[in-house]
Amino acid sequence: MRPSLQKVVTSAVRGLRTAAPPPRSQQCFHQTTFVSQTWKRTFLTSNKLSSNPTKDDASATPEDKASDNSESQQESRTAASKRKPIRVSAAKTLRLGLTSKPPQRAVNTRKESIGSEVDYHRTITSICVAQSFDMEAVQEILRFHAFELDPDGTEFDPTGVVHARGINNGDIFVFPSGTVVAWSVPTDALMTLATRQLIQAAQLPHLNRLEMEELEFIPDETRDTSYMKGEVVVLGTRAQERENRRIDTTLAKIAFSSGLARSPKLAVLENQAIDYFENSKDSLDFLEGGLEHKLKRSAVLKMTGKLLTLRSQLNHYSDITDQLPDMFWDSESNLENYYNQISTVLDIRQRIGILNKKIDYGFENVSVLREMVSEKYGHRLEWIIISLITIEVLFELRRVYHESTSEAKTE
Repeated sequence: MRPSLQKVVTSAVRGLRTAAPPPRSQQCFHQTTFVSQTWKRTFLTSNKLSSNPTKDDASATPEDKASDNSESQQESRTAASKRKPIRVSAAKTLRLGLTSKPPQRAVNTRKESIGSEVDYHRTITSICVAQSFDMEAVQEILRFHAFELDPDGTEFDPTGVVHARGINNGDIFVFPSGTVVAWSVPTDALMTLATRQLIQAAQLPHLNRLEMEELEFIPDETRDTSYMKGEVVVLGTRAQERENRRIDTTLAKIAFSSGLARSPKLAVLENQAIDYFENSKDSLDFLEGGLEHKLKRSAVLKMTGKLLTLRSQLNHYSDITDQLPDMFWDSESNLENYYNQISTVLDIRQRIGILNKKIDYGFENVSVLREMVSEKYGHRLEWIIISLITIEVLFELRRVYHESTSEAKTE
């Protein structure tokens, strides 16, 4: 029994020695970007001797160095873009504008863009499409297109202004000067209304040279009165919001609209003046070059007629030069103040004065040309008279000759 027991113990000890060790917990490592980079001698050292470039570094080609620099610059740009995101201003997208040869104020023009779907709720747009409107026909057209006329009971004379309100609560004011002013109405909708529907009531329309003016307004629920803040109309709407009484707000809109309507109308006349001076430049060049014979009386008469029409449209046939429209005479003083404020912001008086001076200058040019033409035709008339006298003298000499010859024959 002992020898067999000894064999069993010996075999057990041998099995323990040859047995595999118990399995350890396995951990998988992956190579990071930082670890995958080539280690250099300059890594984790402040020793200047160790930081000197090695032969391997010196043997690197310029292309490799350039690629390394471009990669590092790209990584730095990417990091910078992550740190500072780019912000794009959404305020600039169009007065236009249509605005206006000089003064292309429309299109001039005071804001680069207000005509988007987001901005039109705070936009006042004025457009001039004709020399004048037949106000009775305007009312018929607006009723036909289901607009509500005078919705707030302002009882203004419809020959001075027609107020209409659409489905979207946008206010539209039509003036006899051929101008339409809209509050909170999209620009494309206003263009369609003015150039397709209301143009049927227009007298002497000019769609090829229409002008537009745009301003921004901000409602203020804490105020009863309104005012101009720069080129922005601050509209007091406290009575409208708290008492649901819109008449005060509508009266303020009419006053501001009446002042704003003068700007595109004036821009049309300013552009006409510019076209006139451009067209008359040839006649002045003829005079400067001594080519007096090329001046024609018909051209000078046309130039005179254009100037007279321009001055009459500015000073007689429109309300541009009026200090205060007739419809505001019996109203409260606030409306006159609103009218004067927006007229001051739009430089109406200064522009009227400048345009009148340009017209005066045009009349001076025309007077000189008229004198030159009249002198030229006067010389021609003198030569005609001289030729007629010469012919008469010849006929008289012929008569005397025949009489003398006849008397000689009789003798």
